[in-house]
Amino acid sequence: MEKLKLGFPKGSLQDSTVELFKKAGIRINISSRSYYPVSDDDELEMMLVRSQEMAKYVQDGFFDAGLTGYDWICESDARIEEVCELSYAKSGFRPVRWVLAVPEYSEIKSIKDLHGKRIATELLNYTKKYFAKNKVEAKIEFSWGATEAKAGKLVDAIVELTETGSSLKANKLRIVEEMLTSTTRFITNAKALGDNWKREKIESLAMLLKGALAAENMVGLKMNVPLECLDKIMSLLPALKKPTVSQLADKSWIALEAILEEKTVKKIIPALKRLGAMGIIEYPLNKIIY
Repeated sequence: MEKLKLGFPKGSLQDSTVELFKKAGIRINISSRSYYPVSDDDELEMMLVRSQEMAKYVQDGFFDAGLTGYDWICESDARIEEVCELSYAKSGFRPVRWVLAVPEYSEIKSIKDLHGKRIATELLNYTKKYFAKNKVEAKIEFSWGATEAKAGKLVDAIVELTETGSSLKANKLRIVEEMLTSTTRFITNAKALGDNWKREKIESLAMLLKGALAAENMVGLKMNVPLECLDKIMSLLPALKKPTVSQLADKSWIALEAILEEKTVKKIIPALKRLGAMGIIEYPLNKIIY
């Protein structure tokens, strides 16, 4: 049996990626003592690798494909092929940001004020290029962790990753500039794309993963509707496309089915009921394939 060698992200993306694959129809089990996840897809051969290293290993052919952040692709300068963007992160579906931050009391207002200063970051190469692009000479050093605690004590500023900004606020830090916005990317290399079987497997996997993400926060809604109320009820449904309408045995009633955002359901179900809809059923979705 042919196998697709897939680099699976270890660390902050690990749990959310397992959940995404589950919704895509692929169940993955990761033992705390093993770096080799197993799944119910016999065509996948996986290994846990940190996102920071993923792009290089995909570039060099150790993996046929992998999942990593756009930030680490930029950091490594790896020559890879991007299959698709997958907008999810550790704790949600918003992009993550690398920001330049200083203590709240700092007099630094812009990157220009950091000339000759010391900056700590894990995103070392990209930060050096960013400062060079802005023609600011500064001492930029790699941070092995606890980066937020160093600001104002060991360094003048930090470049740090944030999703919501809450951790920066908790550490009394102020964002000076947003340097990079990043989302998860499904990547591969030219050699894998040149193999017909691997290319088809990669494209199929991308389709399922994108479908699983598209279904996030979406639900299906079914109901029976009096024909005389159809127009009013249709006007309440912000459907993905036009709702599906089917004739029931009783010609004065129709069955209606739609896909909509979950957050709107609690608002419109009472209104649907008041307009005469009956047998209303809400159901979850795993995938939406456009």
